[in-house]
Amino acid sequence: MTPARAAAIAAINDDFRRYGPLMGWTKFEGLWLVTSGVQMMGPQFTWQALNTVFTYDDFTPNNDPYGEHDFGCFEVNGREVFWKFDYLERGTPWAAEDPADNMRTCRILASCVRARSSQPPRG
Repeated sequence: MTPARAAAIAAINDDFRRYGPLMGWTKFEGLWLVTSGVQMMGPQFTWQALNTVFTYDDFTPNNDPYGEHDFGCFEVNGREVFWKFDYLERGTPWAAEDPADNMRTCRILASCVRARSSQPPRG
């Protein structure tokens, strides 16, 4: 992948995260999915998680190796929350051929909370 293509995908992903369907902006076709694990934490937790996704900018080579701004991880009230993008070719159930082509790509942004292990830590 070229740096220019990665930068184009990152710019679209950043705009979708900041202004996507929840904000009523019609530039994008896509979905925000909030898993039941996030919702079960309550409305205040859910709002804090979504607000952090809106403003997330902690991208590093370790968590964003391709420079596409397509994944993030942070904590809310001591719980680890993840968000990630998936890309579908519009009108199909298949992966998008080119996520940089916003006219043909449907973005899906999912946020989820890490499940707590029921097993005691090893050590």
